[in-house]
Amino acid sequence: MATPKSEDVLGQKWDRCVADTLIKMGGGLTLGIVFSAIVFKRRPWPVIFGLGAGMGMGYANCQQDFNEPFLVKAEKIFVKPKVASPPAAEPEDK
Repeated sequence: MATPKSEDVLGQKWDRCVADTLIKMGGGLTLGIVFSAIVFKRRPWPVIFGLGAGMGMGYANCQQDFNEPFLVKAEKIFVKPKVASPPAAEPEDK
């Protein structure tokens, strides 16, 4: 199996980022419309707030996705067994 190119990995991250942000903005828009119609007497601010909250959550997820470190696969990690050290000497009473 060939390793993916860095451009492909970056493109996949961008695709996930845009899709996740659009889904979260759609959910915020839907909740904003529902709350605007039912609770807040058709005021526009719940819709704007919902869109902004969705955009913020999507941005935070994108930031987390792009800033994740390079993860080493577990099968490449070798653990050395610990060597038992001699017990510490207890202080003597005078």
